[in-house]
Amino acid sequence: MTILKRPIITEKTSLQQERGLNKYGFEVDLQATKEEIKGEVEQMYEVEVESVNTLVVRGKRRQRFTKKGVIKGKSSNYKKAIVTLKDGHEIDFYKHI
Repeated sequence: MTILKRPIITEKTSLQQERGLNKYGFEVDLQATKEEIKGEVEQMYEVEVESVNTLVVRGKRRQRFTKKGVIKGKSSNYKKAIVTLKDGHEIDFYKHI
């Protein structure tokens, strides 16, 4: 089981990196703890983690109007981790492209 599912690359996270805040966002497993996330990031990207903040993002409710009627649904919940690295460390998500 991998704890890190994917990096979250948005305007907000890119802006935090440009300002030198050294914060990176990841989508993680719902049952993952802060210590597990810290260990996984340090092992995978070979950096030192200062702190980890987590939050659970609730799925959005959606509905579509079709010929057969209204179809209602919901996107999945997921857990987001904001990882702060120590000074002098950085993660380059594009080096393997």
